[in-house]
Amino acid sequence: MRAVYYDEMLEYRPDTPDPIPPQDEALIRTRLAGICNTDMEIVRGYLGFSGVLGHEFVGEVARADDAPELAGHRVVGEINANCGQCATCRRGDPTHCPERTSLGIAGRDGTMADYFTLPINLLYPVPSAVPDEWAVFTEPLAAACEIIEQVSIRPSDRVLVLGDGKLGLLIAQVLHLTGCDLLAVGRHPEKLAILERRGIRTKTADERIPPGADIVVEATGSAGGFATARAVVRPRGTLVLKSTFHGDVTLDLSMVVVDEVTIVGSRCGPFPPALRLLEQRLVDVESLIDETLSLDDSLVAFERAAAPGVLKVLLTT
Repeated sequence: MRAVYYDEMLEYRPDTPDPIPPQDEALIRTRLAGICNTDMEIVRGYLGFSGVLGHEFVGEVARADDAPELAGHRVVGEINANCGQCATCRRGDPTHCPERTSLGIAGRDGTMADYFTLPINLLYPVPSAVPDEWAVFTEPLAAACEIIEQVSIRPSDRVLVLGDGKLGLLIAQVLHLTGCDLLAVGRHPEKLAILERRGIRTKTADERIPPGADIVVEATGSAGGFATARAVVRPRGTLVLKSTFHGDVTLDLSMVVVDEVTIVGSRCGPFPPALRLLEQRLVDVESLIDETLSLDDSLVAFERAAAPGVLKVLLTT
C-alpha cells in the first residue's frame, strides 16, 4: 500500500506492506487524513516517532472480525490505544495509560496510508449528515471540547483564546457556545475573519490585549504565546495549555504561586460531543480547509501545510 513514513526524514513509500489487524482491531481504509501541527512537529523531531504518520482521519471499515457489523461503515476514532489492565486504565484514565500507543504519534502506525488498524472500541460511526470533509475534523474538535470537560466556563467569564491556527479556531467556536465573554487573538486577519463571521470578537496579536482574563487558552504552538498567556491571565485565573511543540518554555513558577494561577494541561477529548456539533452544524470546519491533495502528492502536501497562513491540508486516497 501507499504510506507517508517518517524515520528521521519524511518519505512517500508506495510499496509499504499492508497491515494485518490484531485481535479486537479493525482494518480501516482511509478516506481522508488531515495534516495537523503535531505531524509537523514530529517531522521537526518531536517525540522521536518513527513510522506511518497521521492521526486525524475518516475511514471505512474494511474488516473487523470481532465486530462484523462495522464492515463498510464510515468511522472516526480516538488515537490512544490503552492496555485496559493497569491502575491508570482501571481508574478511568485510558488516554494516560503508561502502556498506550498513539496513532501516528507513538508506537503505532498512523492514518496517512491506504490502510491502518485501530482497536474496535475506539471507533465511532459517522452520522450520515456529516460529510467526509467535516468528519476528518472530529479528533481536533474533540480536543477543543475537552476544555469544557475540564474547566467550568460561565457566561460571565472573560475568556481569551490565543492562536488562530486550526485548533485555535475550533476552540474559539466551541467556547463561544458557552455564552462566555470571548476574545480570540491571532496574527492573521483572514483566519480571524472565520470567527468574526460567527459573531466572535477578535484582535490581532499586535493590538493591546487587556490583562485580567478569567480563563486563557494557549493554542499558538509557540513559547511566545505561552508568555503572553501567562501575562494576561488574572490572579487565581486559569491557564489552559493546548500547544505541543518541539522546544522549551521558560516559566517563572514563583509568580505562578504568588498569583495562585491554575494551569491545566489539555489534550485529547470526547468524540460523541464533537460528532454532535458537526451533525448539528454548530461549528464551521469547512472554512478551515485550504487544499485537498492525493496521498501520491503527500510530500507536496506537507510543504503546503508548512507554508505561512495555511490552515488544513487534507490527503485523500
